[in-house]
Amino acid sequence: MANKESESAGVLTSPRKMKSMEINPPKFRTVVVFGNSASVQYNAENILLGKENPFRTVKTSRIGPVLKEISEHLVFLIDILDLHKTDSVDHLIDQQNEIHAFIFVVRLGQLTNDDQMVLEWLQRAFGDKVLQFVMILFTYEREEECATIIDDLKKNPVLEKLLEKCGGRLHTCNKRMHNHLEMRELMNKIELLFNENKQQRYTGEMYNAVLKQREGLQKCQSQSDCFSEFTINEERIEDTTKSKTGEKHGGKNKDLETRVRPDQCLQHEDAKKNNLFHRLHLAGWQQDKLKATYVLQLTPHSLQSHESCAEEELIQTFIQKLLVMDYRAMYININEGKEQDQTKRRDKNSENEGDIFDDVFKDTTLSNKATSQSEQIHPMDVQMAVFYCADGFLKQLMVTKLSQCQYALPLLVPDPFTQQIEFPLWTFRQINKSWKMKNTNNEIISQTHPVYKAQTPMVSFFRFGSVSSSKSQLMNSLINEKHNTFFHRNCPGSSRTRVLMDGVVEIAWFCPSGKNTDKFTDCVAFCNLHGDAGDHEKQLQILTERASVNVVLLPRLDRYDKSAEKIQNLYKGRKPLICLFTEDESAVNEMKKGKFKIGLKDKNHPEITKELRRTINECLSESSSTFRLEDLSKQSGIRVDEEDDEDCRRGREAAQQMMSLLEKKDLTEIKDSFLPHQGKLWHQWSQKNKELHRPRADETEKDISRKQTEMKNIRHQQHESDISEFMKYFIDEINEDAANKNIYFLKFLEIYLDEYMSTDLSAIHKKYDEKWSAVVRLKENDDKSNELETEQAELEKISEDLQAAAFGLQHIMREIGQIYESCSSVEKNKKDLQFDFSSLPSLAAEMMISGFSLELMDGDAAHVPLVWISAVIDKLIQKLGDQRVFVLSVLGLQSSGKSTMLNTMFGLEFAVSAGRCTRGAFMQLVKVSDEMKTQMKFDYVLVVDTEGLNALELAGRSTRHHDNELATFVVGLANLTLINIFGENPSEMQDILQIVVQVLMRMKKVRLNPSCVFVHQNVSDVTAGEKNKEGRRRLQETLDEMTKLAAEVEVCDAECFSDVIRFDARNDVKYFAHLWEGNPPMAPPNPNYCENIQELKETIMSHAAKSDIMMLIDLKDRIKDLWEALLKEQFVFSFRNSLEISAYRKLETEYSKWSWSLRSAMMETENKLHNKIENEAIHEVEEADLQRELKETSDEVEKSMSEFFEKDKDKDILIHWKSSFEIKIKDVQGNIVRETKRRLNEILQQRDLKKTIDALKIHHENTLYEKSKELAIKLKDKANDEETLHKEFDLFWKHYVKKIITDTPSIKDIDILTNVKSLLNDIYQGCLPIDHLKEASDYNIFNVLSFSEYIIFKRSTKKDIRDAAKDACRTVKGTSGSAQTLSPEDETQIRSLVTDIEQQTDTKILSFNISKMGYNISRVQQLIDYIKKRVTEHQEQSVNYKFKNEFFVDLVISICKRANKMITDQHRMFKEANDPEIYVEKKRAEYYSIFQKYCHGATSAAIFGEIICQKLKEPIEQSVYKKTARDLAGEMRSNCESLNGNRSNLEKHILKTLAEKDGFDKYMNYIDNPKDHFKSFIRDEVSRYICDKFNVSVLPKMKENIKLLQQKIMKAAHESTEHVQEDSGDVGLWLKSFTQQLSDVLIFSEKDLSGVKHDDVDDFNLLEDVIREELPVIISDIISGFNTNTFPVKLDYKDRSDELLIGHFCQCCWVQCPFCVAVCTNTIENHDGDHSVSFHRVIGLSGIFYSNTSNLSAHICTSAVANSNLSFYPNESQKVLWRDYRTAGEDYAKWSITPDLSELPYWKWFVCRFQTDLEKHYSKTFEGQGKIPDEWKKHSKQDALESLDKYI
Repeated sequence: MANKESESAGVLTSPRKMKSMEINPPKFRTVVVFGNSASVQYNAENILLGKENPFRTVKTSRIGPVLKEISEHLVFLIDILDLHKTDSVDHLIDQQNEIHAFIFVVRLGQLTNDDQMVLEWLQRAFGDKVLQFVMILFTYEREEECATIIDDLKKNPVLEKLLEKCGGRLHTCNKRMHNHLEMRELMNKIELLFNENKQQRYTGEMYNAVLKQREGLQKCQSQSDCFSEFTINEERIEDTTKSKTGEKHGGKNKDLETRVRPDQCLQHEDAKKNNLFHRLHLAGWQQDKLKATYVLQLTPHSLQSHESCAEEELIQTFIQKLLVMDYRAMYININEGKEQDQTKRRDKNSENEGDIFDDVFKDTTLSNKATSQSEQIHPMDVQMAVFYCADGFLKQLMVTKLSQCQYALPLLVPDPFTQQIEFPLWTFRQINKSWKMKNTNNEIISQTHPVYKAQTPMVSFFRFGSVSSSKSQLMNSLINEKHNTFFHRNCPGSSRTRVLMDGVVEIAWFCPSGKNTDKFTDCVAFCNLHGDAGDHEKQLQILTERASVNVVLLPRLDRYDKSAEKIQNLYKGRKPLICLFTEDESAVNEMKKGKFKIGLKDKNHPEITKELRRTINECLSESSSTFRLEDLSKQSGIRVDEEDDEDCRRGREAAQQMMSLLEKKDLTEIKDSFLPHQGKLWHQWSQKNKELHRPRADETEKDISRKQTEMKNIRHQQHESDISEFMKYFIDEINEDAANKNIYFLKFLEIYLDEYMSTDLSAIHKKYDEKWSAVVRLKENDDKSNELETEQAELEKISEDLQAAAFGLQHIMREIGQIYESCSSVEKNKKDLQFDFSSLPSLAAEMMISGFSLELMDGDAAHVPLVWISAVIDKLIQKLGDQRVFVLSVLGLQSSGKSTMLNTMFGLEFAVSAGRCTRGAFMQLVKVSDEMKTQMKFDYVLVVDTEGLNALELAGRSTRHHDNELATFVVGLANLTLINIFGENPSEMQDILQIVVQVLMRMKKVRLNPSCVFVHQNVSDVTAGEKNKEGRRRLQETLDEMTKLAAEVEVCDAECFSDVIRFDARNDVKYFAHLWEGNPPMAPPNPNYCENIQELKETIMSHAAKSDIMMLIDLKDRIKDLWEALLKEQFVFSFRNSLEISAYRKLETEYSKWSWSLRSAMMETENKLHNKIENEAIHEVEEADLQRELKETSDEVEKSMSEFFEKDKDKDILIHWKSSFEIKIKDVQGNIVRETKRRLNEILQQRDLKKTIDALKIHHENTLYEKSKELAIKLKDKANDEETLHKEFDLFWKHYVKKIITDTPSIKDIDILTNVKSLLNDIYQGCLPIDHLKEASDYNIFNVLSFSEYIIFKRSTKKDIRDAAKDACRTVKGTSGSAQTLSPEDETQIRSLVTDIEQQTDTKILSFNISKMGYNISRVQQLIDYIKKRVTEHQEQSVNYKFKNEFFVDLVISICKRANKMITDQHRMFKEANDPEIYVEKKRAEYYSIFQKYCHGATSAAIFGEIICQKLKEPIEQSVYKKTARDLAGEMRSNCESLNGNRSNLEKHILKTLAEKDGFDKYMNYIDNPKDHFKSFIRDEVSRYICDKFNVSVLPKMKENIKLLQQKIMKAAHESTEHVQEDSGDVGLWLKSFTQQLSDVLIFSEKDLSGVKHDDVDDFNLLEDVIREELPVIISDIISGFNTNTFPVKLDYKDRSDELLIGHFCQCCWVQCPFCVAVCTNTIENHDGDHSVSFHRVIGLSGIFYSNTSNLSAHICTSAVANSNLSFYPNESQKVLWRDYRTAGEDYAKWSITPDLSELPYWKWFVCRFQTDLEKHYSKTFEGQGKIPDEWKKHSKQDALESLDKYI
């Protein structure tokens, strides 16, 4: 067995090892490792290769072998990974190197084209014999990858072939090569390979043989290079020095060609192609394929405009320009490096004379060398290289963009290495061509066809041999003289050599415009075969067979030319043939019918073009032959991409199968038949939903419930509708787990649906245009007849047909959305759905991720399917994570170029067909590259495209309201909106600007801050700076004018546009050039337009960098908020910003934590200072001292706040409240400090007041101590007689205790209520009704429904009885029998007064400190005086009533009843601590123990030590309970579910508890006295927590706290002993030191031992030992008393956990809604801004009823304020509309009640559950207009409880 050391790999340098090698000669093996370094990972743990790649790190001409020990094998390792890229292995092998194995490293599952080339390189470098020594080493990252290797071999024939070449030898290992077992197996396999090769090695002789062979090949290649000067480039002019004999017989050329085209030269051609891919950085993409998703990402490069670039950036620059339709993508300049730039420079200072001939030829030679080294890449090679490396989707995108740029498209494409010809039919599928032509009646007709379907004549161009004229340039002059449709030699950027174009056939179409100037009267296809046609027989055959006219270029006709036979066949064929001779001067000559000859020599270009065009037209007029692109797919001998790609084929077949279901169906009826869920039912539901949110006058909750029921019924009907076979098939297809196939399927379906609709839609559009013209004509003639009405009705019908006929992918997805919404509504699956409906949103999310748009707003129903959209976004979050999104929307008039602009900018595919009448809004994701994410603050751009405003087709149905609605929605949703203005029509500009300004004003009022950029399209002369300045000025003036108009409508104070939004006219207004450079259909896009697009993109990203970015989850909420607000009539009034609400709740939770941190820190400080005060260690408390104690915590809170506001994901929203919350925290801190100071100063005052009580207590204790000591001395001789001692002590104890009790009377129990009544009777004797005081004991003023019976109006008013049957108000019967009514506002004021008095009296009672000071009737008198003062002050204010005496009496008794238990408990604690009989009896055991010790002769030190321990018992116990209470409060703030959040969370748990207990009285207590109920709930929670968690949490805390105290006490004793011994002090010094050290943790001081004589104590070590021995006994005794019942007994009220938590949670807002009495949920008392609650209640809960009836109201505040006519009476004389509730008075104005129908089901359940109790309580009924809707009764208790978790 090898030891661990021998397993490691490295260079062998150890002498010990070298010695062992000499003794046992090892087996050396030489191994070469080659391949791509990306397949391995160099690191220190790499056993085989080590830390770094020598080829990359060492500049040497020779890679030397490195000796390593690997798993007991000695190996000379030669690492040549990546060396193949240099194509050179010179000096690698010498005669000494004999190689046993070549290890070819390949990444498992990722075989690239580069990897295939590596093995070919190895063969070229080392010869074919090397293969017998090769083994493939597959590397992996995860072990599970190994399991798929067999499958990979089966699936990948290239890989299988590669392995076959290597004799099937393979091994797998981790790419880190750190696994010893894997390396050992590799070494064993190398040994096996060596034996299989019969111990042969690859030798130097073998390599030398290869070198000789290579030298011969290099000679052949040099000759080939010479030949290429004449023949390779199709555009080169033939060498004029060739002999005529050579020309005639092909002698020299033919011989040369034969001599220089062996297989080796073909390899050279492949090498050139490979070199091209390497130069373009595409080598790795030939196998993996460039994906469309890669190039459509936003990258830093895509944001910059590049006219030139470095060679390594050429591909991305080309693609970027192509995506924005910039035809200059073909003309990119390459930035040359310094070395290249200086290649041809000469030394200008050279003065040597030279020969011109020598210099010229020398320069030529140098130039040729330089050119061969750095030949510029041909633009068409760039295009084709990308094409070869692109996946199907990118190819299609490329070809579509090339078509838009009016470039020729690849039609037949030979593989660059195998020459297999491909017809890329798929790439043409999305291209449509439109043209106009005249019919026989001379009428212009328009036609639009997909190019693959278009049946057109086709003219093919090709050449034989090398010609002087450019064929491509000639074709351009025929098609478009102003644009290079076919790239040619004279185009900018063209170079001498082309690598990838030979054999490629390109196609382009000429599309006429219907004008007399058209070059051809019909659409004509032109095909161009690149290269010598004689070398590309298959392409030539295809073109000549399918062409209508063949055009051939050749220098001259030569009977002996190799192509003569082919030309002869063309001449004899039936197809027209035009021969163009570049070396002939003849005019047009028709040699025989249909066969023409034209000489080109010495003719100018226009003349040639004219002759050729005329001849082609003549030929076309005689030919009936047409060409259809799609038919090429049937051609034999070529591969078709759609057939070759399995995913593409399956996707196409699936789409065709779906389309077969639509055969022979009327287009206008398809949607009703196949998409039933989105038809009438969905439209009805949408309409009902709008009606629900826009209630009519007089609408009740019953009406609202009826509408909701109707909507549910519609959903049920939707759910019962069958899913059509069409939809079933679609869902099944996209539900397959095959991403690529699904995308192909969706794209094919879009293509087929467009094709299917086009014919019928064209006919409908034609009818629409004709009818519209007729209507316009009648209007112009001011026709008042019925004919106009008839024509308009017919126009409306055609418009409806137009909408019905629109059928695309968005309608199919809309159907899926409605299937999902109906299933969600009824909460069950559809019977004919094969899988759960909950997976449907996942399909849409996948589509969005794959680059498809999703309908956001259904334009037909003008509705947002919120449930569906929310579910899709949830699935997006699930798949992508909660990504950051920047939302970009566009708004503009119809056909103003919005979609084109977005498509051009981001490579999207929004519908752009003119007149398509796309309605609604669509959203699409644009991914941001990882590099960009580091620069920007978002991961995706969400682009929202919208229907055009003022849509012509919607005339009569589209209203300004609809436009406003749409604009508000998309502007509110977006971070940035592009306002698209087309042309310079002032009225159109005014229309859109007015809408935009009004929308932005709304956004400002609801605190949304979108940005906008104005894009002024189709502006002439955009470069005219002065004109642009003038345009910007006019736009600014128009915006200011629109702002004033909008301000009147929106009731907003704004004078100019800058008052509404931050706007910079210089940077936020963009002028766009015309889209086309010329006149369509043949005009290419305007490059200036493309530049404008690029500039706009940069501006957008600049805005994005400064915007508040949303998360996807926030986007979902924003969509919901905007749409729900838009459903209501008043957007600003109705908008509810969920993001702000969510952020504010989070802030409240954090605020609760911060304030608790401050509070808990101050509690510790207060406890410490309290102890010191009681110990008389301090005599005053200053605020500065408290602030200093709190500083550390304060700094931590400040830091936490700063981090929260700076780093939280909602920081941009939270910033609104930062300053106010910073102020609030400072206020809280100040209040805590002030309150603490007040309490501590009260303790200081009370300390002095209770000195008498404490002195008397100490006197009694000391008396007993001294007397017991005297008795012990007397009985010292009977110390062993325990019975006698006990008896004598009992007699002594009884005698002295009786004496103490006689001298000091015991403390009596108290009766608070008797004292209160006595005092009140003295005050109001004879002024109260008989027995009122007696009855008042059973009355609680906190539960009264109205205070009307307690008041007398200052002046009598006669109530004006009005007919207000529809309005709700409170009415209470007065004591006199007449109707005495307080307004709701007055009721609220009095209730607030009562609540505040109750709170303040609680504080006063606690300040009395009865547990320490004792009870006195004067305390009650103080309370009565305070209450009297407050009541008097209130009625002296400007109120129109005064209180009866009964109010004051009942208020005092109710408050004292409530405080009775607290006062009584505190008095009990005082009595237990200070009543001599109770207190002394508790000390009996302690004194007997001391008595015994005296009897047994214990020393003074021992006795004193025990006394100290006995005296410490009570302080220790008090300290432990108080510390544990504080700890528990903190723990419950973290761990108790109901107490670990903000106030809203606490309220949720209160409501749950109320529902579970199901008690009406408790509910009414909660409704009437919320604060009391909160306190009671917190006390119950704390009590329950202590009981439930006592053993697991409470008891361990108590034990831990008492242990810490014990340690502190012992430490104090020890340090005091050391201190005394060092200073030679006495017991007084010891005691002083001991108590001072404990003064901040225990109430224990020298005065507690002042009566105990201890002067004779001098053995301090003994004293310390006694304390150490006795203290555990005391501690054990205290612990034995710990149980769940001791907390309320041992702790004062203010120190209990529940009171600490009440102090924290109840320092908040307690203002109640003036209607439903829901409590404001703000956690800050006296907070800024309005009061609000998450959910309001039924207002009948507070007793509101319909006037002149006994009917309680069933309205809910949020639905009542949405009603336009419902009113209420805040007082007798004032009637106010609910929607204008803020005008009813101050208490109403401070409330924000948002119109909302999403009220909490909880309160509906409550009203139904306790209807009888409520009716009995208020003596009213829920009948008539207040009848409870039947829908409410369907809510169960479970529904109610679940709704709390859902909504709160």
